Amino acid sequence: MKKKVLLIIAMTGLLMLLSGCMDINEPINSESEGIWNQYFVLPLSLLIINVADFFNESYGLAIIIVTIFIRLLLLPLNIKQLKSTKAMQDIQPELQALREKYSSKDAKTQQKLQQETMQLFQKHGVNPMAGCLPILVQMPILIAFYHAIYRTESIKVHSFLWFELGSPDPFYILPLIAAGTTYLQQKMMMAGNDAAAQNPQMTMMLYLMPVMIGGFAMFFPAALALYWVVGNFFMIGQTYFIRRPVMNEQKAGGAEK
Repeated sequence: MKKKVLLIIAMTGLLMLLSGCMDINEPINSESEGIWNQYFVLPLSLLIINVADFFNESYGLAIIIVTIFIRLLLLPLNIKQLKSTKAMQDIQPELQALREKYSSKDAKTQQKLQQETMQLFQKHGVNPMAGCLPILVQMPILIAFYHAIYRTESIKVHSFLWFELGSPDPFYILPLIAAGTTYLQQKMMMAGNDAAAQNPQMTMMLYLMPVMIGGFAMFFPAALALYWVVGNFFMIGQTYFIRRPVMNEQKAGGAEK
């Protein structure tokens, strides 16, 4: 879990770095050069424009639709993440038993602990890094979204609801919603997991991530905050419908006891 925390912080830092260092002030068009522009930013920009044209040039609605489309594409990864999280929860008693068995801090004992832990993961088909894969995939998409919005004039200057897509939300409503939905999504992921609730690193992420997302949303274009909010609502619904059968099984098991 510590590695996952560090990965999230590192990837967030990379987002900030790339957003500031890349050719953010150059308009994106068919003449833009480079793999990043041609295969990431330009296709996303054209997709948003074409969807907006279909909906009477409503670029805000286009961003919502494109966000849902991207989330549907990432759905298999996210389902795999949820299943891996559930499998990790199921083997917590065995992991704890291994930690107690190899409680000594000497190098040989710790090496043995790592070996048997990996064997336990393989036995139950658990991939401890599965939860990081959606994050690794989403970060380039998030950066590409930022570039597509900021470097496409028709998107950048367009208004939707109370905000301009290319400027930060003047009333901080989207950042607050982004922070709140990030917290709710993580809280749902931890529901029914006593081990996660007692893990200080998980508790730290429960509060740190919403603060980070809300803070960034205050300074980035409102369209990016809109992308995050819609994605969060999608993830909340996905988590609810996937985890609900699991939670019902746990309640049924508790009632039988």
